[in-house]
This record gives sequence, C-alpha cells and structure tokens, in this order.
Amino acid sequence: MSDELRQAADDFLVRYGGDVFPHLFVSAKGSVVTDDTGRDILDFTSGQMCATIGHNHPAIIAAMEKSGREAVHLFSGMIPEAVAKLGRKMAEWLPAPLKKSLFINTGSESNEAALRMAKMHTGGYEVIALGGSWHGVTGAASAASYASDRRGYGPAVPGGFAIPEPNAYRCPIGHCRDVCDKSCLKVGMNMFDMQSRGAPAAIIAEPIISAGGVIVPPDGYFDALREVADARGLMLIFDEAQTAFGRIGHKFAADMVGVTPDIMSVSKTLGGGLPLAATITSDAIEESVHEKGFSYYTSHVSDPLAANVGLAVLETIESEHLIERAASMGAYMRARFEDLQQRHECIGDVRGAGLLLGVELVRDRESREPDHQLGAASTARCFELGLSMNIRRRPERGAVWRIAPPLTVTTDEIDTAVSMLDQALRESQDALAR
Repeated sequence: MSDELRQAADDFLVRYGGDVFPHLFVSAKGSVVTDDTGRDILDFTSGQMCATIGHNHPAIIAAMEKSGREAVHLFSGMIPEAVAKLGRKMAEWLPAPLKKSLFINTGSESNEAALRMAKMHTGGYEVIALGGSWHGVTGAASAASYASDRRGYGPAVPGGFAIPEPNAYRCPIGHCRDVCDKSCLKVGMNMFDMQSRGAPAAIIAEPIISAGGVIVPPDGYFDALREVADARGLMLIFDEAQTAFGRIGHKFAADMVGVTPDIMSVSKTLGGGLPLAATITSDAIEESVHEKGFSYYTSHVSDPLAANVGLAVLETIESEHLIERAASMGAYMRARFEDLQQRHECIGDVRGAGLLLGVELVRDRESREPDHQLGAASTARCFELGLSMNIRRRPERGAVWRIAPPLTVTTDEIDTAVSMLDQALRESQDALAR
C-alpha cells in the first residue's frame, strides 16, 4: 500500500515548493514523526514551526474532541463561546494596549488583515518590510516578503518597499561586521523617503527574521524602528508567527525587545498544529477601522474548533511552564551548538533566542562565504540518520540551519540531535572532499 500511495502522491498532488521527503508519513507524537516504513524521525522543525507543545499533545486532542461534540464550524456572524474565551485569554497575555483579536486561519491571512487595518487607519498604501522577511504567500503579504519566491507571478501589490535587514554577521550594505550600528535602517529609510509618494501605511517586521536566516536585530533596533515609523505616520506591525507564545523564552518578542507594535499578527505557535491565526490591535485602532468600514469576513473566521485548540495551547503553555522551559532548554541547546561550533570550522555563527536557533555554515570563518553545498548535503544526511531540520539557502546571503524543536523537547532529544548533526557534518565534509 505504501508504494501505491507514494505513486498517488506523485500522480495527483501539485508540487508546492520546498523539500519533499521520499516517504509518506503516518503519525506524530511529541518530538517524533513516523514515516510509512515505521521509521521514527526526530522533528526539530516542530512540523511547519507550528507544533509548539509537541505533536498531538493530549490537550489538543481533547479540545478537538470537545469541538466534535459541540460545534466544529458556524456561520461567520455567529460568535462561539470558545472564541469569546480565547479573546479574553489573549488579552490577558498581550502587552497593553493590544487587546482586540481577529481569529482567522493562517499567518498569511493574519498579515493581510494587519495590512488592511493599517491602510484603512492611515489612508495610505505604502508598506515597508525588512530584507529577508517572510510574511506569507497571499497578495499583500507576499508583496512584503523578500526572503524568496518573488519571481514569476507578475506585478506585486503597489507600494512595497524593502529596507536592508540588520544582519551583523552578513551586513547587507557591507558596512558592519559582528556589531550592527543600525546604519542599515538609516540607509533604508533614506531610500524610502526618496521614493515615497506621500502615502505611508505601515512597517511590518519579524522581531527575529526567521526565513532570512534567523537574524536577531541588535539591542535598540526596534526602538529606532518605532521612532522612524512614528516620524512618518507609519503603523508598526510585528509579525510574531514564530516568536509568540513562548518559543523564544518570552510570551512575545514584543516583551523581549521592549517595544509594543500598533498591530501584531500571530499564527503558527497559537494553533499547535491546527490552522489558527490572529490579528491583534488596540481599542482605539479597532474603533477607527470599524468606523471606516473594515471587513475581513471569511468562511472560517471565528471558528470554534480552532478556538478551542488555541485555548488548549495557551493553557498548556501556562500549566506546563513552557515559557520558562523554552528559556532553559534554549540555553542548553545553544550551549551544545556552540560546543559543536568549536569542533567544526564550517560553523560560522550560532544565533537566535530560546528554542529558535540559526546555525550558519561557511567555507571559512574569515571570508564567511556561504557553504550551500555542505548545507544541502548535511541536511540530507541528517534526515537519513533520523533528524529532520530546516536549511535556509539564500544565494546572496547564507546557508543556515533553522533549529526549532517543540517547547516540550528533552535534553536527551537535544543531545541526540546534536550527535546526529555532528556525524552528518563530518561525513558530508568527507564526501564532498573526495
């Protein structure tokens, strides 16, 4: 049956980009997924960065069963009790004055809604995003994404501007090395000022630029971003798809950087593996856009199934103290990778926060030339050994392993993963040298 279904996948499924593994998959639990050969694979991507509390956590299963007994889906104008509860719970978590939530399905959608709010509130349409950013594949979100996949789809939504990302390891303006002095922001905003048509709407930014190589902006960067936004009448949007709800050892990256945006989008880490996202703003902004006719009315807005799961995720993070765990396990994991760096000259940089790490592979540490060949070979070898993790390959930037296990990961699982990575690097280097 497995061979037949693998053939069916080849025959009947559209290939949607990215790496596709040779086997089909049949189950997942905790930090482990199982393929159709019965092989267990340690998952250090948390699915698509979504299984924050581990695959198939009992609390998620219970929430799904509850919805199955009560309601899975309702008319979009009917607000389920679960949605009201989730809105209240979110307000307890969020930094003031963020309070009002719109519950939808995906990160792309949450950024679409955020940008629609910003445009309606300001009356402008110009949107600034950071180089290396990834905000989604739908219209406005895709137009504000600069990590990859921009070519071949025709004109983007008008009004998009990119500014250089604050990457001290690989400075996009060739100015800094290891210590970012925010010249990239000054240059980027000067370029925007030269090109602007006088219709500012928003700056959208990931507090940690994940798809662009797990880039952590320097201290004070978001204070400066807040200042340049306010000076130009731009709303500040944080895309916290990967940083919210504990992964980096804080409730939100907004707490970590000490800056509260006008609008926040969240997604992956809220749904625990189910499609759930939210766009969040203040009372004042919500009232402003409501009065102007804001609409984001979709088939699955405010669905009860996803809301029940979101509640279960937040309650589990609280009851199992997973934010504190992410901080401590993240420190342990980073130390293990820094030790690995001492043994392998090809590891140029280890960076990130909590349980979101980036490990950059280079040909040598002085030139910092990206080693894309080693990145591809070692990632493939890791999977053969039983470890799944993500490689970000940008020709002009770098080859970066993105490491993001569930918040429930154990020290034994981290040790096993590092051992596999160590072996994969050694064997891949030997193979490429032959």
